[in-house]
Amino acid sequence: MKQIAKFISISLAVSAFSIATYHFTIANKIKNISISREQLTNAQQAGYLLPSEQLSKDFNLAAESTIHAVVHIKTEFTRKSSVYDNYFSIEDFFYNGRSRVYKATGSGVIISSDGYIVTNNHVVEQADKITITLNDKRTYTAKVIGLDPSTDLALLKIDASELPFLTYGNSDDLKIGEWVLAVGNPFNLTSTVTAGIVSAKARDINILGSNTSIESFIQTDAAVNPGNSGGALVNISGELVGINAAIASGTGYYTGYSFAIPASIVKKVVKDLKDFGKVQRAILGVSIEEVNSDVAEKFGLDKIEGVLVEGVVSGLAAANAGILAGDIILEIDETKVNSRSELLEKIGNYSPGDKVKVKFIHNSKIKEETMILTSMNGGTQIVKDSDVASSLNLGADFEIVSSKQLKDLKILNGVVVKNIRHGLLSQAGIKDDFIITKIDQKSVNKPDDISTIISNKKGGILIEGIYPSGIKAYYGIGL
Repeated sequence: MKQIAKFISISLAVSAFSIATYHFTIANKIKNISISREQLTNAQQAGYLLPSEQLSKDFNLAAESTIHAVVHIKTEFTRKSSVYDNYFSIEDFFYNGRSRVYKATGSGVIISSDGYIVTNNHVVEQADKITITLNDKRTYTAKVIGLDPSTDLALLKIDASELPFLTYGNSDDLKIGEWVLAVGNPFNLTSTVTAGIVSAKARDINILGSNTSIESFIQTDAAVNPGNSGGALVNISGELVGINAAIASGTGYYTGYSFAIPASIVKKVVKDLKDFGKVQRAILGVSIEEVNSDVAEKFGLDKIEGVLVEGVVSGLAAANAGILAGDIILEIDETKVNSRSELLEKIGNYSPGDKVKVKFIHNSKIKEETMILTSMNGGTQIVKDSDVASSLNLGADFEIVSSKQLKDLKILNGVVVKNIRHGLLSQAGIKDDFIITKIDQKSVNKPDDISTIISNKKGGILIEGIYPSGIKAYYGIGL
């Protein structure tokens, strides 16, 4: 009998512990949401020799110069709770729907002595409050200077001076097999430093979810863990060559790799956000396909190189330079482009109005032309954040609809909604990739039409449009 009682007591204790553990785990997952995009663990053993004594000294110097410029970021944001957020909460069960404050964490990199900090867009995009903790434990409230969902980058500013900061290295010069350090400031660990090698460049892993996203990641085997998103990838000289982006694997399990946004992209995005509040993004105006053996054979290429032009948008840079569907783009400004990510990364370094040389194959002949790059609107002028979406509090970016979409959806005009964030459009329920065709019965042909129509309206507007799936939708918005 005593043995049975003892067995029952132990069983009850184990059950209570299991329930408590489950409750604690679920609650923490919900209330302390990690903003990293993958659950990474320590890197697996790589097949290369351990670093030499001299290289170890270089690691020490690089790590020491970096950790003081990498900060901890804590964000707070509100959203309505659900009864499913906390299964054991009686309060939530009866008062479901009330707003609650949630917290998330990440890392950031100081890039100037006066307090400019770069991090990932997904770290801060929902934040109502952003708190920065420096390596020496000082804390500041940060303001957002600008966001760029297309590259998953954000620029913050704190009111401070004489701060340690990192200088940019040349990410284009990184070699496969070169040693790098990934430095973050997650949770309450102050700083973490892991080492690895560059295993690939210009990786496009289709994670940012937009046709205009620039995905050209540096791939390394340096371990990047939750909370390290937005941290620094540095070379052994301690120069910033990338911003770590903890990207989820397809299975959700660690695959031995991490990815970073190249410094060449970071530098351009940061400058634009600082100067204009919005990235001045140049485009070619083409849809492309990578060249494989079948494409090479079809077009009579001697070797597999370049990218195939599938379609061209009239009035934009490529069309104006005489590039047609079926042409093969080989080089941009004497730099070879053999993939979509390489092409986007190269063009991403330029602004509307810049002139670039393009080498391409047209009718089996190699041609060279000079293109004047344009914005998505087809213009070359600087567009500040206040010009369209920001001044109207729309909370989105806009693109000209492609000729392929016009044909597929059987529409005559439209503007594509991209990078939805907090604003009037999201409040109305409009989602990314929605194509606005009319506002109050007036046709919308280009992004500028939106501000022209809405700026003279009072009270409210009716937006008509269609989703890529072919579903038509109507949204009423109060102004």
